[in-house]
Amino acid sequence: MLYFIGLGLGDAKDITVKGLEIIKGCSRVYLEAYTSILTVGKEALEEYYGRELLLADRDMVEQEADEILKGADVSDVAFLVVGDPFGATTHSDLVLRAVNAGIHYRVIHNASIMNAVGCCGLQLYNFGETVSIVFWTDTWKPESFYDKIKRNRDMGMHTLCLLDIKVKEQSMENLMRGRKIYEPPRFMTVAQAAEQLLEIVQNRRDRGEELAITEETVCVGLARVGAEDQAIRAGSLREMASCDLGGPLHSMIVSGHLHPLEVDMLKLFSGCSEGLKSLKMTDSSTVHAGSSPSGQQAITSGGLCELKYSSTRGFKDFMAE
Repeated sequence: MLYFIGLGLGDAKDITVKGLEIIKGCSRVYLEAYTSILTVGKEALEEYYGRELLLADRDMVEQEADEILKGADVSDVAFLVVGDPFGATTHSDLVLRAVNAGIHYRVIHNASIMNAVGCCGLQLYNFGETVSIVFWTDTWKPESFYDKIKRNRDMGMHTLCLLDIKVKEQSMENLMRGRKIYEPPRFMTVAQAAEQLLEIVQNRRDRGEELAITEETVCVGLARVGAEDQAIRAGSLREMASCDLGGPLHSMIVSGHLHPLEVDMLKLFSGCSEGLKSLKMTDSSTVHAGSSPSGQQAITSGGLCELKYSSTRGFKDFMAE
């Protein structure tokens, strides 16, 4: 049997009881080591699990999968994944290889950033498509994630942005020369992601496009979700570009329509933010910015400090400009 076991998001103790019991009975245990990290290292996991862990980097998983599958038809092999095995990053290829080889598999789920992100107070069913924001280079600056954020915003949906991780990456020179020399690990911060988004906003503005987001769009930065020193900050996109949330891993949310309960929760993480004052109330007769076709103006909420209740309409939603 090949077991895919989620490790959760914090430290060694986040594994499920079922997952730990399975690990202790496996002949080999692999630790997937390129899509995410915990707040503790391999040695701490080995001490808590009581097992030696074999690191499985991208090359092994994608090019030497047969090594992982070897013997899994007659004994148990575990493949450990930070978060949930089928959360932010799937391992469908390894599943298909196992099935084609006649090997049974089983998945032991755990918390993933995809659901734990709800800790900031934004409701999970109000999220649209998740996007990945990659590190730009001098010659490669993709903007496709912005277009996905725009589609989500057009529907009033929030966007979870997963930020780039560079682990065991080679420089172009070493890659071309075939040298197995790797660059130090890099983990994108919320500030770096916000800076790239701000540059895209300016690019689109210069081209005369209608903007999906602006410098004042309300965003949420998250760091080390699931750990004891988890950090959450709510504010404008501009403010995100200068915030320091500490060590990895970071994620960022670009907000869509905000329910009053979501607004109340964001107040817990806004600190002295000025960016949240751009929120505007919306309902069937008003729009989130400018004028509606009937000429009625959007109603400024005065920041997060005012929530209006109507006996005929109930709470009105908010939309960040």
